[in-house]
This record gives sequence, C-alpha cells and structure tokens, in this order.
Amino acid sequence: MGRSAARRLFVCLVVSGLLVAGETRAQDADPWFGHDKVLHLTVSAGLAAGGYTAGAFAFDARYEALLAGGGLALAAGTAKEVADLAGWGHASWRDFTWDVIGTALGLGLTWGLDLAVRGVDRAHPALGSQPHALVVRF
Repeated sequence: MGRSAARRLFVCLVVSGLLVAGETRAQDADPWFGHDKVLHLTVSAGLAAGGYTAGAFAFDARYEALLAGGGLALAAGTAKEVADLAGWGHASWRDFTWDVIGTALGLGLTWGLDLAVRGVDRAHPALGSQPHALVVRF
C-alpha cells in the first residue's frame, strides 16, 4: 500500500468515526459525560480510598489494602448495576466503566499518599509483604 492510499484510508476511517460518533451522540440517552457519571466516578473513588485506608490499618502488605479498597468499590458498583437490571433503575455499562475508572483513581491516589507518608521499608514494601509473613493487625 502506497503513502497516498494509506492516507486516504486513514481519512476515510476518521470521517467514518466522526459520523458514527455524531449519530450516536444525537440518539444517546446515556451520554459518556453525563451528570450521573461524575457521581459514579467520585463515589467509587471515595469507596476505594476508604477501603484502602481501612486495609492499610488491618494488613501489613499494601497489595492487600489495594485488594480491599478495589473489592469494596467494585462490589458496590456491581451491586448498583445489578439492582438497576432488576428494575430499580437503568443499567449501564457506561456507569460501570466510570465505576472502574473511579476505583483506579481512588486506589492510585491513596496508595501514592500512603507511599509518601509511610515510605517504603522492609516492614512496608511498596506492594508485597515479607516472605511467609501474612500478619493482620488488630
């Protein structure tokens, strides 16, 4: 394929994508950037951050805190969408996508803050724990 043919193909793909996006946006009852998407993002980020913080107090290994925060936020988002499927609202993959993005954002910010505050040392590695030492603090 020559350069001019590749250029024409690229232009056709871009124009087709814009036409499809414009048509989808005109008929879309569930926009990607609606008000409810901000709620999904922020609530998921808050749940993930809270779950990570609780996990950081309960576990020595940071990966366990990440699992706790991620599990809490994604479980709540999944429960919300399942309730919507059961007729209590309007189920949306776009809502769940924003739940996942919010979860990642909340975990990333909280984990980064934890690394900055507690630092990384033998007792608190960046992710793992000491070999064969799963310790739960109460």
